[in-house]
Amino acid sequence: MNKLYKSTIYFSLAITGTLFLSGCTGDTKSNTDNGIVVERDSLNEYVAQRLPIYERVKLTSNINDLSVNDRKILPLLIQAAEIMDDLYWKQAYPQRDSLMATIKDEKIREFVNINYGPWDRLNNEKPFVAGVGAKPEGASFYPYGITKEEIEKSDLKDKYGAYSVIQKDTAGKLTTVPYHVLFAAELQKASSLLKQAALIAEDAGLKKYLNLRADALVTDNFTASDYAWLDMKTNGLDIIIGPIENYEDKLFNARTSYEAYVLIKDKEWSKRLAKYVKMLPELQKNLPVAAKYKTETPGTDSELNAYDVVYYAGDCNAGSKTIAVNLPNDEKIQQEKGTRRSQLKNAMQAKFDKILVPISKELIDADQQKYIKFDAFFANVMFHEVAHGLGIKKTVTGKGFVREALKEQYSWLEEGKADVLGLYMVTGLLKKGELSGDIKDYYTTFMAGILRSVRFGVSEAHGKANMQCFNYFKEKGAFERTDKGTYKVNYEKFATAMNELSAFIVTLQGNGDKVAVEKAQKEKAVISSELQKDLDRLTRKNIPVDVVFEQGVDVLGVK
Repeated sequence: MNKLYKSTIYFSLAITGTLFLSGCTGDTKSNTDNGIVVERDSLNEYVAQRLPIYERVKLTSNINDLSVNDRKILPLLIQAAEIMDDLYWKQAYPQRDSLMATIKDEKIREFVNINYGPWDRLNNEKPFVAGVGAKPEGASFYPYGITKEEIEKSDLKDKYGAYSVIQKDTAGKLTTVPYHVLFAAELQKASSLLKQAALIAEDAGLKKYLNLRADALVTDNFTASDYAWLDMKTNGLDIIIGPIENYEDKLFNARTSYEAYVLIKDKEWSKRLAKYVKMLPELQKNLPVAAKYKTETPGTDSELNAYDVVYYAGDCNAGSKTIAVNLPNDEKIQQEKGTRRSQLKNAMQAKFDKILVPISKELIDADQQKYIKFDAFFANVMFHEVAHGLGIKKTVTGKGFVREALKEQYSWLEEGKADVLGLYMVTGLLKKGELSGDIKDYYTTFMAGILRSVRFGVSEAHGKANMQCFNYFKEKGAFERTDKGTYKVNYEKFATAMNELSAFIVTLQGNGDKVAVEKAQKEKAVISSELQKDLDRLTRKNIPVDVVFEQGVDVLGVK
């Protein structure tokens, strides 16, 4: 990663979150405005270095096979998604308009937009505008400056609610405000757009889901729409929309952020994936952990589908872009019904071509580069999502659901579980002849995938998970760093390390031992200086870290 630069743009943040910043244009001269010094060289220089880490990709799909009505629905879904994008800004950085009003340089504006604020998401949330300070762990979900202890000791009924914010009045009293109240106007507009789409929808399952999701947005009651979403089987279009993931809340990992994906199903690829759904109970039974940690039975109504994603909005579009989704997150629904694992094939292909292959040519041993293959990358990502539905949801120690027991430590460990259990499943399916290819394809591509993902840094869940895997595998001799500065997989030790890490993580989850998980994070979720030097080589070679999309109705060719 690039070293943290020190800007000389100064501004102040009031306790209320109001932003005061002197005017900033795209030139490099200095001036004084109302006593506030503005020097633009550092900011321009930093953005010039960091913006190229994103490769621009047009987000398109073949819409020729869509019906006339589906083509009419797409713009409505995209408009609803755009509202989710605005809501996510309000959660991640409410001062967007104040900041943007001061910035004239298009490249700086673009970088702020990519990061949804003045913190560099792929550089461990480093502020690239001086004066903002560290990014608040609780984003805007909690009062400015409040401590975890103050919330934990409060008598708020909804202190860990997924769909509310906590506010403090002038007398210091804490209250909670539901999302559907706080964002009532915006959510009503999004709901109306989904209702319009439902009127046009020809597929009965899609029509039902759109109507129920529209209602859910304005009530924060998402259960019925989640079930309806899982019941959809024959739809060609899809939209994942609402407050879903809790990555942005690093204080308690409780409150959810708004996002949306607009999707077109790849029916041919989805048919190829359908057979794996029936194997979930068997995969659960064969997990490499003690029996008491795998007594739960995963839902058998789960689906594996492949899609072209044609619009990203909000949380999933911030910094690194999601390429596969496993939903819903509700553990009760997962146990009763299962989940849908959505593989975003066009986005996945873009990352493979633009990022993974170039990384492999630089950091994977020359003799093993021939094993880097898209089908292996696709399968590794797919079974990562499958693995979210496996393992254990409730602790064996009486501490309730794993998510509740581990709180802010939950997400990164869950992502680590999905990584390693997904690879375990690939290994088992290859042995049974249910997957084609060589195990070397999958292991080598997995290794390259770790080197791709650790470039996201360790400030977010996926980065922590990847570093835990990297360091654990290194200790077990699963790979070696050669004298040429490349990584060479030891395939036998790779499999052993995979099994041992699987057991380690699922046991931590099953015990609900938050202290032990914190210890694992501090010891394993770190980037060594040697690895950092290797990652810096990728930067010097101008290999992108992630992608940024050109998207929308114009790119798709619909109106």
